[in-house]
Amino acid sequence: MKLTREQIAQRAEKEIQDGFYVNLGIGMPTLVANYISDNKTVILQSENGLLGIGPYPTAEKVDPDLINAGKETVTEIKGASYFDSAESFAMIRGGHIDLAILGAMEVSKNGDLANWMIPGKLVKGMGGAMDLVHGAKRIVVIMDHVNKHGESKILNKCTLPLTGKQVVNRIITDRAVLDVTPEGLKLIEVAEGFTVEEIQACTEPELLIAEELQKI
Repeated sequence: MKLTREQIAQRAEKEIQDGFYVNLGIGMPTLVANYISDNKTVILQSENGLLGIGPYPTAEKVDPDLINAGKETVTEIKGASYFDSAESFAMIRGGHIDLAILGAMEVSKNGDLANWMIPGKLVKGMGGAMDLVHGAKRIVVIMDHVNKHGESKILNKCTLPLTGKQVVNRIITDRAVLDVTPEGLKLIEVAEGFTVEEIQACTEPELLIAEELQKI
């Protein structure tokens, strides 16, 4: 059975270590903020100038002036700080973000990422992803395994304009978890109800299979 968006976010939370500074991008990755363990001290950064994002606000706690880079209302944790874009991108470009969890339209077998535009479609702005994929120490992508037409989003070569080349370390989808390795994409976890053969059938590149393949 395919994982829900919430289950993908819960799996992605396991990528976060105690003490990490993390950027959650926009869209589905922001759900991860709701599942960070109380046992971890984690600081979430948003490139629009906020360090110390909390979980999504309840209806009673919505503050329309407090938003993340995706224009979604957020909460802040105790000790949160605000700053301008110059300082925000200095944090990213200076290598101070331990992990970025981003969405994707396509990912290639060598870790190329396309997540910022579809030619011909209106683009409000490229956001901070191009900086994050080069400035953050580790990049994890979370997304559906196939598009709305049932076609794989994990390809031998991306067809959409790239956000970055060879920048993705791990891919978490609604069906599997894959690592980008020098030898190729390695399947390390499979969602309950899927077989290795089914994952390969919906993935364009030939997959390497981990010796100790796990269930998500």
